[in-house]
Amino acid sequence: MVIKTPSSPSSSPVTITVSSGGKGSGSRSMGITSPVPRASVSNNPNSPLSSRGNRASIGGRRASGGGNYCSMSKDDTMEETNSEYVSYTVHIPPTPERPPLSSSQTSLADDVKILGKPDRSYISGTIFTGGFNSVTRGHVIESSMEREEPVKSGKVCGMKGCDEEAIQGKSSAPCECGFKICMDCYLECAENGGGRCPGCKEAFKYVSDDEEEQISEEEDQALPLPSMAEFKLDKRLSVVKSFKAQNHPPDFDHTRWLFETKGTYGYGNAVWPKDGYGAGSGANGFEHPPDFREKSRKPLTRKVGVSAAIISPYRLLIMTRLAALGLFLTWRIRHPNREAMWLWGMSTTCELWFAFSWLLDQLPKLCPVNRVTDLSVLKERFEFPNLRNPKGRSDLPGIDVFVSTADPEKEPPLVTANTILSILAVDYPVEKVACYLSDDGGSLLTFEALAETASFARIWVPFCRKHQIEPRNPEAYFGQKRDFLKNKVRLDFVRERRKVKREYDEFKVRVNSLPESIRRRSDAYNAHEELRAKKKQMEMGTHVSEPIKVPKATWMSDGSHWPGTWASAEPDHSRGDHAGIIQAMLAPPNAEPDYGAEADGKNLIDTTDVDTRLPMLVYVSREKRPGYDHNKKAGAMNALVRTSAVMSNGPFILNLDCDHYIYNSLALREGMCFMLDRGGDRICYVQFPQRFEGIDPNDRYANHNTVFFDVSMRALDGLQGPMYVGTGCIFRRIALYGFSPPRATEHHGWFGKKKIKLFLRKPKRSKKEEDEVAVPINGDPIDEDADIESLLLPKRFGNSTSLAASIPVAEYQGRLLQDLQGKGTQGRPAGSLAVPREPLDAATVAEAISVVSCFYEDKTEWGKRVGWIYGSVTEDVVTGYRMHNRGWRSVYCVTKRDAFRGTAPINLTDRLHQVLRWATGSVEIFFSRNNALFASPRMKFLQRVAYFNVGMYPFTSLFLLVYCFLPAVSLFSGQFIVQSLSVTFLVFLLGITLTLCMLALLEIKWSGITLHEWWRNEQFWLIGGTSAHPAAVLQGLLKVIAGVDISFTLTSKSATPEDGDDEFADLYVVKWSFLMIPPITIMMVNVIAIAVGVARTMYSPFPQWSRLVGGVFFSFWVLCHLFPFAKGLMGKRGKVPTIVYVWSGLLSIIISMLWVYINPPSGKQDYMQFKFP
Repeated sequence: MVIKTPSSPSSSPVTITVSSGGKGSGSRSMGITSPVPRASVSNNPNSPLSSRGNRASIGGRRASGGGNYCSMSKDDTMEETNSEYVSYTVHIPPTPERPPLSSSQTSLADDVKILGKPDRSYISGTIFTGGFNSVTRGHVIESSMEREEPVKSGKVCGMKGCDEEAIQGKSSAPCECGFKICMDCYLECAENGGGRCPGCKEAFKYVSDDEEEQISEEEDQALPLPSMAEFKLDKRLSVVKSFKAQNHPPDFDHTRWLFETKGTYGYGNAVWPKDGYGAGSGANGFEHPPDFREKSRKPLTRKVGVSAAIISPYRLLIMTRLAALGLFLTWRIRHPNREAMWLWGMSTTCELWFAFSWLLDQLPKLCPVNRVTDLSVLKERFEFPNLRNPKGRSDLPGIDVFVSTADPEKEPPLVTANTILSILAVDYPVEKVACYLSDDGGSLLTFEALAETASFARIWVPFCRKHQIEPRNPEAYFGQKRDFLKNKVRLDFVRERRKVKREYDEFKVRVNSLPESIRRRSDAYNAHEELRAKKKQMEMGTHVSEPIKVPKATWMSDGSHWPGTWASAEPDHSRGDHAGIIQAMLAPPNAEPDYGAEADGKNLIDTTDVDTRLPMLVYVSREKRPGYDHNKKAGAMNALVRTSAVMSNGPFILNLDCDHYIYNSLALREGMCFMLDRGGDRICYVQFPQRFEGIDPNDRYANHNTVFFDVSMRALDGLQGPMYVGTGCIFRRIALYGFSPPRATEHHGWFGKKKIKLFLRKPKRSKKEEDEVAVPINGDPIDEDADIESLLLPKRFGNSTSLAASIPVAEYQGRLLQDLQGKGTQGRPAGSLAVPREPLDAATVAEAISVVSCFYEDKTEWGKRVGWIYGSVTEDVVTGYRMHNRGWRSVYCVTKRDAFRGTAPINLTDRLHQVLRWATGSVEIFFSRNNALFASPRMKFLQRVAYFNVGMYPFTSLFLLVYCFLPAVSLFSGQFIVQSLSVTFLVFLLGITLTLCMLALLEIKWSGITLHEWWRNEQFWLIGGTSAHPAAVLQGLLKVIAGVDISFTLTSKSATPEDGDDEFADLYVVKWSFLMIPPITIMMVNVIAIAVGVARTMYSPFPQWSRLVGGVFFSFWVLCHLFPFAKGLMGKRGKVPTIVYVWSGLLSIIISMLWVYINPPSGKQDYMQFKFP
């Protein structure tokens, strides 16, 4: 194979030679063309594209006993002065479906080479594997060398079955689209075809001979776009041609413009005809010309503040409660309980901490905002025809969607498949979307489930587009309990829905049966291998009784070994030791719509007016080897960032968990409104709220978490932006790369009142080239003045030239339009992203294999400053914090229809373990350099407070544990936290409680949550604070002090319940966990204490009812908050595991005996004294 970087885009940069071993082996070549040459030549010595690779072959073909080799070699006849050559070998082993090529097949390759088209099925039907000390291999798993239909000559009629000469003349075509047709076919179409052109399906628009010759597609654009090849990547600068003379380009066709506007000049005309360019309704039959600039001035988004009638009392109440807390704590300190100083001291310390914690939580809520988007303006600005985009192709930037999964047992493949289907059917330009699935377990089950998903998507996606289906997750759609005929007007909807439902049921059966199918297949192949080994042993004369070691492999359907994880966990095939795998399940689509056909034996539904193209779908499993830290989910996300940069390089990235599907097909457009609006170049990510399905109606364990997503996150949106919560987030790619925003503000002085504005990207003009603008991308404040050369060094991004070359391209494509650029920013011209995407070739996929290798991140800044940040189990919060620390802003996008929906653990134990992981990550943040105390001046003061609270909140659990035992201690001892229930104490207590309730009501008012959701959140705050949070503090301290690593527990995703199964069965399952011990002990001690306190007071000669009421009130407050926890322990039938009673009883007895020892009854001083006999 010869890979050549051409000097002109017209030449074919890649030639692949495939040779088969054995006798009579032939060769074949495929020309893989690319309109824009990729910078895919690698300087990585370990890369398969490097001439220093392990198995590179130069100047010849390799012969082997079996299989095919794609080998690159230097061709002297094609050599040019400044051309770059590399060489690598791709091994294609033989399979039953893909035998070695024979000499009779070489003619087919020549046909493919003559066509000059990329072999799309070759890429989508090949698994590329490779990694540490291994050659990059391309394993063909399906027939990929199908013969392309020959392209007819330009002088022959384009109608199928007709080989007559096309109409000749100056125009050479009767239609404006240029479709070649003979006179007979033209007359037939005019008579029987409704006068519509077979090519563009529009009415014939005949181009007369008097007009100029037909203008090519490139000349049809008023202002030709600068090719990405013109970017001077060797300077690592994003260089853009200036558009100063926009109105008079040198190649502007004036006659063509007159034809397009039907004889009217347009913008510069004295009058503007309204409809039909004739008489209008204005004065003298004409109206004033419309202001076309108004379209670009319309904002895509709008900030809607909370009503002053709500927010003003809310802020006033915060200040009132703060003052009340200050006065109350002052009174408590000045009036100690002399009879029980220890009780007073503990309670006062806890109350001081609770006041501090409440202040940290409440201060960032002072400025809540709401935002709305205008999708109609987005469509007008980016998808309507204009001067630079006459055909009206989408000018929206590309989006790469990341889906992550790690274990098919805890994350069922059917759940992941439904998420992928919702992504493939999203309402966004098909050619601008690419979906990547990261399988961190390297499972064949996930791989084959994804292949089934890609097959079913050819039915599901056109059905969704045709009938505007919502949601576009088939499981959620067919499981809806509402009238599916609502708002459906097409007559064939019911019939086609029934067909698609039947196909989906069969699809579910196939996916659910894959584990058994893979097991049976592997057993059969392994048994066959054992028989072959025994036969070979007999032939060699070895003793039959000697054991034969045959690895228990996992086999693919084509009879070859699966390169990933095997069920038997053999060397090089275990969860932590396997090769990197990349498979393009669906190749990149064409730029033009591909309409389907009528329903027949091959087509399930009628898609004659539906675009049947599908977005690119790629399976990725990064390489894992022993001795390398793979950094869990963060490492998998960074591998996807590098893979997507090489393969599609979308300037924006959406990441989703495997159980979070797109519920609103317009969600991507809603997010892009913020990124592309004025000031959007400062936004690093758009975070969507998490919404959940499958939660019990009472939301026993606050799984919806609405107080956080609808109160705290909306409030942060009024500051510097919400936190990143791990899923449902659209990123700007260059922000993930660690670059700073174009503009930032530094906050100095007390509370950040002094502001200094910084312009971090300044345009530089060279003296020689006045028509070019060089745009450096600066980093954080440390290297603010650094040159772009230093930022793209291998030390930062690794030694992949393709990855480094993709960075300025992604930065350019993510810019705002030129008419929206602000001071200190550079924009891109309208229509610059309407060009087709270059096709995917084998060399690109081979380069992608090298960037997912286990050693690629060594001695780079991946995980330290670039990509998702390592070092914490909550990598999402740390990654968002780093971006805000560089001066970026983020936006919270709450849509009318939920953007995404997912699942949450409704089982008590699973929920506690999930909260434990979050709290442990917060403790790690507190003891790391990511603590907000060390934030840069670019972060706002209240934003710092919010991030500081993220690291502090788990420590509140230590004080909460003590405070929950204080009522019981008070009842046991007969003392109280105050000496007597005075009027002052009761007034303070009443005032603090009332202000808290009024604040809650106002939060409910401006956030839209319910009182029930607020109360559930309060209950689970105490449940988590007495169970998971103390354990998180202990784990964090052990990691900091003793270096004990924290184990990561993957949250199980609930599978779709079958018909007749209880949807909330997991809610009633009781799984014992050590996290349950503290809450159970608190409940039992408080119940016993209430009984003891009541009995003591009733039989006391001098009863102190005030102290009893105080103790019982606080004990009842604790028990009310723990009620959901107690209910969860009962299970569905009210049965509690015996171990719960045993542990709780023992702890209660120990605590009671300890208390009697510390404070024995009066008159019995020697009761607890123990003397040896």
